[in-house]
Amino acid sequence: MRAPYRCIVVTGASSGLGARLAGAYAAPETALGLIGRNEARLAATAASCAAAGAYVESAALDVTDGAALANWLRDFDGAHPVELLIANAGIELGPKGDDCGEPAETTLRQIAVNLAGAVQTIAPLVGPMCRRGRGRIVAVASIAAYRGMPDNPGYCASKAGLRAYAEALRPRLRRCGVGVTVVCPGFFTSPMTDRWDGPTPLLWDGERAARTIKRGIDRGRARIDFPWPLVLGMRFCDIAPAIIGDAIMRGFRFEIRSA
Repeated sequence: MRAPYRCIVVTGASSGLGARLAGAYAAPETALGLIGRNEARLAATAASCAAAGAYVESAALDVTDGAALANWLRDFDGAHPVELLIANAGIELGPKGDDCGEPAETTLRQIAVNLAGAVQTIAPLVGPMCRRGRGRIVAVASIAAYRGMPDNPGYCASKAGLRAYAEALRPRLRRCGVGVTVVCPGFFTSPMTDRWDGPTPLLWDGERAARTIKRGIDRGRARIDFPWPLVLGMRFCDIAPAIIGDAIMRGFRFEIRSA
């Protein structure tokens, strides 16, 4: 299914890319289901979307609460059959500069939100969308899904897992009439990027990133990744001999500040 979409769910809608995508789809005769953890920021996003003419329902939920999330999604879908689901919620943490590795709880927290949270967002609506024979699921991963980086191993693992999960769903759901889009963006301005201490090569404006992603979704693209020089660089590091890829990655150092 391609645009126009009239019933849309976006997770991670309280700020950053999720809020921008929610605003981009807000329009009269459109029902938006918005999910985020920060109640105040989520309310601001919902108010902005409503001002644009959309009907909005929002829920301050953590995507790691699978039962509550599934119940809300099923209720929303029952009233407004979902045509577009954007699994965008995510966090980025990382080890401190002097740590030898990343603490297990840091890695597992990112996997719980970025991978398991996305699965718990997508799985409840796969059945209803397939029964209706239409719809599109969007999984927002990262260029970090292409090659692990030494300063945020948990984040890379979670996004690589999400990319693989969504890529596996695509051919399976296509026979039901449901499309799957995998988004692997590079750096763009956002609250997450604001916490990044280190180089941000080929940084995009957040509005430009949201426009590019929306355009790709509306055209029914299977993959959306940008900017191409950085995407090709990450892919090269993945297919090159490990000694070369590792040497390149060792030179790309950064640290994620606490929120």
